[in-house]
Amino acid sequence: MSSKSSIEQQIKTKMRRASMSYRTEESYVGWYKRFVKFHGLKHPSSMGAMEIEAFLNHLAVNRQVSGSTQNQALSALLFLYKEVLQIDIQGLDARRSKKPRRMPEVLSREEVREILDLLPAGTPKVLISLLYGCGLRVSEVLRLRRKDVDFSNMVIQVRQGKGRKDRSLTLPKKLKEPLIRQVKKAKLIYDDDVTSFGACEVFVEPALNRKSGHTFSQSWEWFWVFPSALRAADPRDGVQKRHHILEGAASKWIKQAVAKSSIAKRVSAHTFRHSYATHLLQSGVDLRSIQVALGHSSIKTTEIYTHVLHAIAGKTRSPLDDL
Repeated sequence: MSSKSSIEQQIKTKMRRASMSYRTEESYVGWYKRFVKFHGLKHPSSMGAMEIEAFLNHLAVNRQVSGSTQNQALSALLFLYKEVLQIDIQGLDARRSKKPRRMPEVLSREEVREILDLLPAGTPKVLISLLYGCGLRVSEVLRLRRKDVDFSNMVIQVRQGKGRKDRSLTLPKKLKEPLIRQVKKAKLIYDDDVTSFGACEVFVEPALNRKSGHTFSQSWEWFWVFPSALRAADPRDGVQKRHHILEGAASKWIKQAVAKSSIAKRVSAHTFRHSYATHLLQSGVDLRSIQVALGHSSIKTTEIYTHVLHAIAGKTRSPLDDL
């Protein structure tokens, strides 16, 4: 298929013009490749609704992937045909798989404390503490830059969170000193890059960086709070840059701490966000304030924590206890 690389580049170009995330870009390109491979490397312009449905059925029946994965594959293929190939797919049964409504896993305050105590001091403990202390998504913590942490006003700014929304959160008093130490550690890495390579380059949205005269990407204010130990080439432009810590590192730290604990629950980085919301509800914080803190678009998304709280509080009393 001679134009494979051309289509792949067109997907990337369209997505970057739409300011879609790099992770989504990787995902959509991956689904495009799996789609054409499934159909014997036929050019997508020679295929249509029948081939798309056959691929989605294969994912559901043979691969037994989750509903959310099927929806992601469908979104990627619709983007390919509508935005890149500019082909209107007729007769496609584009119904989305219904996502199951699952209750979030929630830790008690004692369980949160136990895990935090078992984490290595320094970066691991500060990073995971931020997940719980501010209810952040792990990607939001990792993308924090020096300018986003306001120690004077005790505020953390989340930039371009899910849905490309900004929000402000209160910095926990207990995290002020540990976070100051983390910022000082990051400054040492920044200074070492400047000394060793003449400049310290990090990723900044290209349009924004051009407006600054390409100064933002090399400034201390835009440097990561949680920088990686090594520099690496940016897959978007091939330039050697200092990236932030990978999500896998945070997951590894949590897994190791939970393995040492007495906790028999499935704990992920997102579990701390669920626990943050539930514990705020237990403390009497209203649902609307929690919605804003979490960055939810709809109050219905936040309402799921009321179900968890009712179960914990025993508000739905079992008749067995009355026998």
